[in-house]
Amino acid sequence: MIRIPLGTWVEAFIEGLISVAGPVFDVIRAIFGALYSFFELILLTPPVGVIIVVFAALAFIASGWKLALGTALGLGLILAVDQWGNAMETLALVIVASLIAILLAVPLGIWAAKSNTASTIIRPILDFMQTMPAFVYLIPALILFRVGVVPGIVATIIFAMAPGARMTELGIRGVDEEVVEAGKAFGATPGRILRQIQLPLAMPSIMAGVNQVIMLALSMVVIAGMVGAGGLGADVVQSLNRIDVALGFEAGISVVVLAIILDRLTGAFSRRHENGQKTLVDRVIERRKARANGTTDDQVDPKPATSQPASASA
Repeated sequence: MIRIPLGTWVEAFIEGLISVAGPVFDVIRAIFGALYSFFELILLTPPVGVIIVVFAALAFIASGWKLALGTALGLGLILAVDQWGNAMETLALVIVASLIAILLAVPLGIWAAKSNTASTIIRPILDFMQTMPAFVYLIPALILFRVGVVPGIVATIIFAMAPGARMTELGIRGVDEEVVEAGKAFGATPGRILRQIQLPLAMPSIMAGVNQVIMLALSMVVIAGMVGAGGLGADVVQSLNRIDVALGFEAGISVVVLAIILDRLTGAFSRRHENGQKTLVDRVIERRKARANGTTDDQVDPKPATSQPASASA
């Protein structure tokens, strides 16, 4: 039989990568570790009541008193089952991994939306990243970054960033071409069309991708716990080793509470942004209607002329 030694090739590649770029991975490990420690310090240093009040206030701003009450009760439940410290460690990991994944995924999605060639190359890579079992990522991550929280962060980033890139590309490609042409007709540059037309109109899709990134990051906490990341994932792994139903349920319900809170917060802020966003297209349409009705531009948009970019003036 013919056997392709693909695994041996990958192993040799990883070993060569370590010998050539070992210091680079040490720097990445230090940066990711410092970011994690920073957010862990923010979440664990203040009194528990302060953190609960802050999250409840964010929920109230986002959606009102019902979400604020639910957030406070959910965090209170985590505290009541004695999982507060582990939950904050997990939240710090999710925040770091999600932020980095979003910072990588959104520009990647924009690039894929702007270039068919880039999209053709990026899509199979994203398919590979999302369908490869997450445990496989841990093997090279452990070799490159050693045991600790950083391999968990790296594996989480790789696993979670795919929907962010996909939804960004989908949202930008879904923007009506006539709207883009209207912006071009009023002299808007490609950069301004992207910032003030395509991204705002694609924001619901982008925020759905952000939501999925956060949910997938939370789904990786158990796997991250297996490589020394700590937090709720470590308790789940420990309960599995000990067949401890009580500890497993308490850690699991804490993960569920965090997931619900983050899901509702991101969804609520997305809706607020969508309702409050006024794009260049809105002004273009208003000006066209004003001209059809014989109304002056100042009556439609009372902003001073100096504050109106020259490229958007009719």
